[in-house]
Amino acid sequence: MKRWFAKSLNRKLILLILFAVVLPLLTMGTVSYRIATSVTEDKAKQAGMNTLKQVTDKLDFVIQDVENMSIFLIGQRDVQAYLGKEESDINLYSQLIGTLWNLSYSKKYIANITIAPKNSNPVLFTTTITNSGLYPLLQQYESEYKKVPKWWSPPYDIQTSDGLRKVISLVRPIRDYNLFKTLGTLSFSLDLAEIEHYLTESGWEASGFVVLVDASNHIIAGGDPKWLMRDITEVIPNMQAFTGTSGVSSVLQGMHPYTVLYNALPRTDWKLVGFIPTNIYQKQNNFVLTVTAVTIIIALLLAMGLVLYFLRWVTNPLMKLTKYLKDINPDETIPTFEVKSVDEVGLLVHSYNKLSERIGRLKDQVQLNEAMKKEADIMALQAQINPHFLYNTLSSIHWIALMNKDRQIAEMVGALSDFLRFSLNKGEEFCMVQQEVSHAQNYAYIQAIRFPDQFEIEFFIDPGMTQSTMLKLLLQPLIENSLIHGIQKKKTKGNIYVHGELREHHMKFIVEDTGLGMDEAKLRDIQGQLTSANQKLGIRSEADEERKKVVTSYGLINVHRRLLLHYGIGSGLVLESTLGTGTRITFTIPREIGESSV
Repeated sequence: MKRWFAKSLNRKLILLILFAVVLPLLTMGTVSYRIATSVTEDKAKQAGMNTLKQVTDKLDFVIQDVENMSIFLIGQRDVQAYLGKEESDINLYSQLIGTLWNLSYSKKYIANITIAPKNSNPVLFTTTITNSGLYPLLQQYESEYKKVPKWWSPPYDIQTSDGLRKVISLVRPIRDYNLFKTLGTLSFSLDLAEIEHYLTESGWEASGFVVLVDASNHIIAGGDPKWLMRDITEVIPNMQAFTGTSGVSSVLQGMHPYTVLYNALPRTDWKLVGFIPTNIYQKQNNFVLTVTAVTIIIALLLAMGLVLYFLRWVTNPLMKLTKYLKDINPDETIPTFEVKSVDEVGLLVHSYNKLSERIGRLKDQVQLNEAMKKEADIMALQAQINPHFLYNTLSSIHWIALMNKDRQIAEMVGALSDFLRFSLNKGEEFCMVQQEVSHAQNYAYIQAIRFPDQFEIEFFIDPGMTQSTMLKLLLQPLIENSLIHGIQKKKTKGNIYVHGELREHHMKFIVEDTGLGMDEAKLRDIQGQLTSANQKLGIRSEADEERKKVVTSYGLINVHRRLLLHYGIGSGLVLESTLGTGTRITFTIPREIGESSV
């Protein structure tokens, strides 16, 4: 597969552009889906909380209404009078029954209103009750309800003429408002069926459920009838504690996860707790996911079609040019290709046409050069006898000088022969340090015979570097420069010192003399030319040609450029000179162990 893509630019571009299109689309789709699901969940929670608050308002209205009626009855003069008399008054009894009946007639949530006198007068009630579970509760919770001005009872059953009903009652003591002694008990019984109707009519029964819990977190309405008066944490394990007046949490009921919403009733310690199944979000999220996936697929198909069309449109000229070049015979003249566009591809074809013309001219030039090279090789073969003839002649002179016992001439001729043999060296560029030093010593010996008593030269070479390899013909030009430009211009005898120092992985060479030296202007000029060569590596500009006219030693520039070409920047010559004292030239090259072919 990798090789299949590597052989076609069109396939690479298709893969690259499709990846560049697909990745943003998938990223956008993923982000959009997550945002949509988050918004869907938040909206569902917000809608559930709004519904919960509506139910809360309804229940709060009922509780407020019952409390207001209870306060009205407690302070009502006829009630006070009826409860304060020791003997019963049938007219007042009938009048109070009518008043209680009028208060409860239009309110379905009131199951019964009961006024129980402490004296022997008959009990007042709006419904005929044959059996009530309130009195056992009052005895059970006597210590609690007597401490508070109003008390809400747990759910209990009452048997009336209309049948069995489950109620929850607001119980308040009735006191004489002059003497503050207890005259009786007032209880408003709320029909739990109506309370549960408020919970179910909110619309939660289709997807979840709502329960009403008291201050002890016992369920007093809603949900399964078996849950009544059970702690909600028993019915729904892992429920988190309710903090604050409202909130949102999550719980797992069996295998079904739920979102839990709760809101407190302002006039009691009760709370409405609603449960929304998480699968509601999932159904909506699945719809969003489907829409997102379909949109992305359509966008991908459109993008792929456009990519394929435009890539074919762009790369078609290149494919034609590739096929055209593939069938070209390199031995024949390269034809030009027709240019049909002015874009980058057209410029490429135009450049190819210019290149083909250039290749044709170069091909003709190469053929001409090859012919000239063959002619030069023939001439070189004829000239090979010249070095041998020169070596043989010098050897003959050397032996004649020895036979005539002229040792100085013999040594000079021998040094010259070694000097020439090393310089020619069959075209080799590198040698051992020992060979380079010997070559420089031969040169110095010949010059010492030519110019007797004008200079002395000393070599100080570290023995550890003699077998290392270096570029040849570096020391001799520097010695020649010191001799010609420093020593010979001096009236007195001068000295030349050649040092070779071994420094870990580098070798440092120093050639210094006690000649005339240079003034600052000349030194700056030569250093400038060395810097220029350092920057351009031998590529000369017009400024370099002008500077060349004033250079007094071409050997330094030549050695410097050879060092840069073979060893790189940093290995060039470093020139120091003081007028009247002398000149010092140094260079540093890497140490390489090897054997010379000289």
